[in-house]
Amino acid sequence: MTTNRITELFNIKYPIIQGGMIWASGWKLASAVSNAGGLGLIGSGSMYPEVLREHIQKCKKATDKPFGVNIPLLYPNMEEIVQIIIDEGVKIVFSSAGNPKTWTSHLQSHGITVVHVVSSVKFALKAQEAGVNAVVAEGFEAGGHNGREETTTLALIPMVKEQLEIPLIAAGGIANGKSMLSVMILGADGVQVGSRFVATPEASSHQNFKDLVVKAKEGDTQLTLKELAPVRMLKNKFFNQVIELYSKNPSKEDLIELLGRARAKKGMFEGDLDDGELEIGQISGLIHDIKPAGKIVEDMVSEFKAAKEKLPTF
Repeated sequence: MTTNRITELFNIKYPIIQGGMIWASGWKLASAVSNAGGLGLIGSGSMYPEVLREHIQKCKKATDKPFGVNIPLLYPNMEEIVQIIIDEGVKIVFSSAGNPKTWTSHLQSHGITVVHVVSSVKFALKAQEAGVNAVVAEGFEAGGHNGREETTTLALIPMVKEQLEIPLIAAGGIANGKSMLSVMILGADGVQVGSRFVATPEASSHQNFKDLVVKAKEGDTQLTLKELAPVRMLKNKFFNQVIELYSKNPSKEDLIELLGRARAKKGMFEGDLDDGELEIGQISGLIHDIKPAGKIVEDMVSEFKAAKEKLPTF
């Protein structure tokens, strides 16, 4: 695979980025993906500042390749988190869930490459105006917190590409080499993969959750809680409680009360498959096994090359 704008930007072998997912993306997963030639990301969204520092330090010992940290900008302790990233010498930050203007220039002044995650053309252009080095455009298929526009990856990527000048990374519904090839044909320079990397030994999520992801079929996930923050999750007891509450025309406060605290931790990290929030993408219906993160990168690259050679001609 030849170099392109993403491999050159991050100094990596393959334009494959592992999403910085809460409760799944610790140092073990990030270092494994980076060692395989992709870009691993530590998901800081589920970490206290000092826990993040520990993961960064362990990741530096586990790989001599580039890796990054994902930071949800609306989270508390952001000043402390940013300072830890700077102090520990992390050179790549993926930001999400907030205004990229807030921290981009400050991070870049310390030699850090900044990428922002968006769900629409409008926010892709705002991120570009904020000075980020690249954009991740994430479609409606993606797991976890999602955009309100409900634009699919197939539609979103060419629309963003049409107006964006900086490098573009596609996310949402990408789990193998064929889907990687499809979005790159649509204009993406690289891919960010989340759900596929949940089903790995290195992911820090609970084995119960991983096993359920492997069993998932088409239609087993749904986007809900749009009044709070749209989130795609597996259907379970908690999901059914949400649907039942919606039938009673609930207020926003009613939804907040049902959601409570630490639902995602309970489901994805502690393995409570009934009462936990089980965030995963639609592509889980194509994930049939748990295998090492490095093998996932290897398989994606080989499948990408094979699929590219077999493209039909007219």
